[in-house]
Amino acid sequence: MKIADNKHHDGMPPEIMSSTDFTNWGLSVVAYIRHLDQGNWTIHAADGTAIGSAPTRDTAFAVVRQNDLEPVSVH
Repeated sequence: MKIADNKHHDGMPPEIMSSTDFTNWGLSVVAYIRHLDQGNWTIHAADGTAIGSAPTRDTAFAVVRQNDLEPVSVH
């Protein structure tokens, strides 16, 4: 899948997403889990907003799933 800018281009194939579409993709169903150097794990919404933290990766994944979101690791 290709990513295009926010401008609408006539004749653009439908499989190309705008950067806005890409930003909003998964916004309500995905939470990203990221390891911090201090040993904690942070939980982020799909738009990058920090929404929580946990002491372990397993706990972070469990919290995300309990809130009906799909956890994804970020390296």
